[in-house]
Amino acid sequence: MAEAARTHLDAEWILLALADGALPEASPRHLILDSAGIVYAFEGISGAMDPGPHLPDAVLNRLNDILRGQLAQFRLPVIERQHAHVPIELDGNVIGAFAAWTPRSRPLDSSDEVVMRILSSQTAVALQNCALFSKSQALLAESEARNAELIATQRELGAAQRHQVLDLERHRIARELHDSVAQTVLSAGMQIEVCRSELESHSRSDDLIERLDLAKDLSRSAVEQLRSAIYALNHPGDAQRSSLPEMLEQLATVHMPEDLRVTLKVVGSAVELPNDLEHALLRIAGEALFNTAMHGNATRAIVRLNYGRNGVTLAIADDGTGEPEKLRMMLRLSEANDVDGRHRGLVNMLARAREHGGTLEVRRSRIGGVRVVATVPVVAEKRSGHGH
Repeated sequence: MAEAARTHLDAEWILLALADGALPEASPRHLILDSAGIVYAFEGISGAMDPGPHLPDAVLNRLNDILRGQLAQFRLPVIERQHAHVPIELDGNVIGAFAAWTPRSRPLDSSDEVVMRILSSQTAVALQNCALFSKSQALLAESEARNAELIATQRELGAAQRHQVLDLERHRIARELHDSVAQTVLSAGMQIEVCRSELESHSRSDDLIERLDLAKDLSRSAVEQLRSAIYALNHPGDAQRSSLPEMLEQLATVHMPEDLRVTLKVVGSAVELPNDLEHALLRIAGEALFNTAMHGNATRAIVRLNYGRNGVTLAIADDGTGEPEKLRMMLRLSEANDVDGRHRGLVNMLARAREHGGTLEVRRSRIGGVRVVATVPVVAEKRSGHGH
C-alpha cells in the first residue's frame, strides 16, 4: 500500500504507522518510504534501513504522534498542496494513519484524497488479516501442544489398560493352576505313593518300585514348579512392564521350567500394537513354549519377534525332538474334521493368528527341532525405540 501511494503521488516520503496498543498482533507496526522506494523502520521489518538522523523532522514528528496515539487532530483526512494525511480506521476507531509528502512539482488534489482513502482502507484490512493470521498461528501451536498432551495421555491410559489386563490374566491363570492342575498333580503323587506301598507289601518287582519312585519325584518337582509359577503370576517382578517385548521377556525368563533355556530376540523398531493383538501373540508364544517344554524334550528355545514394514512376525524355535511334518498333518486333519481348536495346542495358535488376518506355519528349526512362525499384518502409526 505504501509503495502504491508513493508511485501514484510521486511522493518524496510516505509514512504508514499504527498507534501503540492497536492490533497488537499486527506486524510491521510502521514503515517509511523515500522517493527511491527505500524502506526505513526502527523495528519489525527485515532488511529495512535504519532511519538514522537524516529523516525530515516532519516525518519523524508525525511518526511519534501516531505511535503515541495522538490522533485527535487527524480524525478526518487532511489534504494540503504538498501533504496528505488519512486516518486508518477499523470498526469506527482510528488505529493509525497514512501520510505523504510530495515535491513542489506534484501538488495534491481531491482525486488524490480518494486514492489515499482507498489505500488506507485496504491497509486496515491487510493489517487486520495479519493480526488474525498471527492469532491463528498461536492457536495452532497451542492446539498442537494440547494434541501432543492428549496423545501422551492416551498412550499412558493404553499402557495402564494393558497392565490391568495382564494382571487379571495372571491372577486367572494362577487360580486355574492352583485349583485344577496343582491339585491333580498332588493327587497323582498320592496315588503313586499308594501303589508303591501296595507293591512293597506284596514283594513285587524292585524295577516297578524304582519307576514309581521316579514318577513320585517327577510329580513333586512338577508341584514345586507349579507353585513357583503361581507365585510369579501373582507377584510380577516388574509392575511397569507393558510392551510386548517386555511381556515376552517375562514369559521366557519367569514362567518356563529351569531345564529349558529360553532366549528372546527383538528385530526392528517396535510398533505399538492393539491390545488384543499383543495378547494373541503373547498367548501364541506361551502355547508354543509350553509344547516345547512338555512334549519336545528340548533344552533350548529361541523366541524371535520381528517388526517389519507391513507386519510383525513371531517365531519360536527349539532344539527338541518334534517332527514338523507330523505337526503340519495334525493341523490339516483338525481343519478337515472341523474341530474347534481354540483350546488345543497348534490349532489354538492357528486360530489366534487367523483372527488377526495372519498365518501360522510349522517348519524345521535351524537348531534341530520345531520352529513355529506366526505372521500378522500391522498398520504402523508411530514407532518407538524398543529393540534388543
